Amino acid sequence: MPQQDPSAGEPATHLATTVERGSFAVARCSCGWSGPARRSRDKARTDARSHTSAS
Repeated sequence: MPQQDPSAGEPATHLATTVERGSFAVARCSCGWSGPARRSRDKARTDARSHTSAS
C-alpha cells in the first residue's frame, strides 16, 4: 500500500479495491477505510465506488 506524506500538501489518493475473505468481499482503500463484509461482490464494488466518489 503506498504511503503518503501528509506534509507534502497534496490531497490523499484513494485507491479502492475489493478483497476476498472466504465467502465474503470487503471494499478497502489505500487511505485505511474499509467497508462492511458483503456476500455480494457487486455490493462491495459499489461500496468502493461510493467511497472514492465521496472523498
